[in-house]
Amino acid sequence: MPKPRLLAALTGLATALLLTACAPVVQAQGADGLVLEAREAARKRDRVRLQALRDAAQSTRHPLASWVDYWEMGSRLVELQQADLDAFYARWPGSYVEDRLRNDWLLELGRRRDWANLSRDFPRFRMNDDRQVTCYALLAAHLQGQPVRDAALPAWRAQRDMDDGCALMASTLFEAKVFTKEDVWTRIRDAAEYNKPAAARSAAALLGPQTATAIAEAFSSPAKPLGRKSVVMGHDTAEVTAVALVRMAADDPDNAVAMLRARWGRLLPQGQAGWVWSQVGRNYAQRLQPDAVTAFAEAFGQREQKPRAGDSQWTNETLSWAVRAAIRYPAAERWAMAAQAVDEMGVEEQADASWQYWKARALKATAVEGPRGDNQRREAEQILQAIASPLTFYGQLATEDLGRTLALPPAPAPLSADEKAAARNHPGLQRALQLIGLGLRGEGVREWNFSLRGMSDRELLAAAQWACEREVWDRCINTSDRTRNEIDLDQRYPTPLRQNVLAAANAIGLDPGYVYGLIRQESRFIMDARSHVGASGLMQIMPATARWTAKKIGLDYSQDMITDRDTNLKLGTAYLKLVLDDFGGSQAMAAAAYNAGPGRPRRWREGATSEAAAWAENIPFNETRDYVKKVLSNATVYSALITGKPPALKPRLGGPIGPRTGGSGDRDLP
Repeated sequence: MPKPRLLAALTGLATALLLTACAPVVQAQGADGLVLEAREAARKRDRVRLQALRDAAQSTRHPLASWVDYWEMGSRLVELQQADLDAFYARWPGSYVEDRLRNDWLLELGRRRDWANLSRDFPRFRMNDDRQVTCYALLAAHLQGQPVRDAALPAWRAQRDMDDGCALMASTLFEAKVFTKEDVWTRIRDAAEYNKPAAARSAAALLGPQTATAIAEAFSSPAKPLGRKSVVMGHDTAEVTAVALVRMAADDPDNAVAMLRARWGRLLPQGQAGWVWSQVGRNYAQRLQPDAVTAFAEAFGQREQKPRAGDSQWTNETLSWAVRAAIRYPAAERWAMAAQAVDEMGVEEQADASWQYWKARALKATAVEGPRGDNQRREAEQILQAIASPLTFYGQLATEDLGRTLALPPAPAPLSADEKAAARNHPGLQRALQLIGLGLRGEGVREWNFSLRGMSDRELLAAAQWACEREVWDRCINTSDRTRNEIDLDQRYPTPLRQNVLAAANAIGLDPGYVYGLIRQESRFIMDARSHVGASGLMQIMPATARWTAKKIGLDYSQDMITDRDTNLKLGTAYLKLVLDDFGGSQAMAAAAYNAGPGRPRRWREGATSEAAAWAENIPFNETRDYVKKVLSNATVYSALITGKPPALKPRLGGPIGPRTGGSGDRDLP
């Protein structure tokens, strides 16, 4: 075996030789080629090559040398010591990669159970956005004798998938009697709601192997514990039975209801029975079935007293579906249910404009006539005034419900030369744009967003303006969206390719504002955008949809044309018009069809007829629900900017949505 000095000399020689080999690469591909090669070496875990490229980047003072250094350090993180990290922090102070590597290192320290160094480094973690790191840090604080329950319990409950940090924190705090048995059962119920069997088993194991086995069976074969004839209904048995019923309801809510009616509803304590009914209601609501309101009424009725505001044992997600079921099938008692569900949400969830809007509607709907109902109506008006805005879906609805005309905010004062220069000279923003220019969009976006932390409105406007001028439209829009008091609509709602978009839309009778609203949500005007499902280009068209639309409109088309800007725009607008016509001009349903395929909104319109806003809020897919509301809100603003007329959302929403009357539509629409 070589002696240490000889080994070091050989390693140094190998590195020097590799650096020499790198020189032609840097010269041939340019300095940017070095960065791309380093990224590829990191992906392939080629540590020797990566080390040489790091040294080359630093010796040439490449603007992105910090990233190459980060990739190289990350490739051997398990071998590093705190001193290595401190040296890295000193090389790149205040940068995104300093904080990113600190995140990685804190996870490594947690795995090593090095609580001293973790406690020392954690307070400097500026992003502080990693739940597992948070759990490690809370555990370290507990071991130092600090009280952590108030922060640790919500962190554990928010854990969806298993990780070492939160599992270790939970087991330690349970053993120390900081977490109670009821806390563990609450965690198991959360896991049952979200169908996370591993998380449920991990929590159940804290209560012993017998409980862990019973919970595993309740997830994998819920009919087994529910089919046993002889049951002694102690607390733990009630909890396991409730979990089994909830897992059954996820696949077959009708069967769960039958079992509740026949047996378990009278055997289970009210708390567990109410939770099961809430989950039955949630599953019916996600299927858009009217039985949802009946199930939720049973759930609310199972409780001996109404919980304090924000203190429900049910999750915010379940309470959200209670509101949605109530507004899809509105009646006086259902409006009351909607208001109660909002009141039981957590503080942050309650404050969301969507739930504030529907609470205001519920207060108005349930207020008695005459003076006795005036206070309730005034409260509803105050809520609507608080959320009114010309730039958001529910803000626009609230403004129009108040009888006001939407008024777009005035333009801010022009940016000064100094403000613009400060943005252009910001090292983090410079690195971000360079990374995006190299095709490393993910890295560039993260660097950009980190650099925006703590910026004032004016600084954000200057950063957004630089991105706009560079035609990095997603950074332009998203950065400007962060301002609170100074709103630049030209940044937030830019109109790239204005002549092309207007010509394509007007040629087939489409509202250009609607087209722009959709593009802003689909691709943020990134011409080479490609989604995880294969949609491409400005209007994010799927290959099969592009072929079908091209054939429908008689366009001579080949697959490589999908990324051509003008072809993508022509096909996207043509398909949108076909979908819009198929849904009778409903922009809400057409947007849903564009995002999720036309078959789904056809199913979602069946059953109850409801106002368009309630229909949109009841879309079962989170992504599509958010998409539809944002497309319509975007379109409202864009139409006003293009036409100069006052914006209005309600005419765009149109009339009530329900089952199709007359004809079956174009069933060939992809």
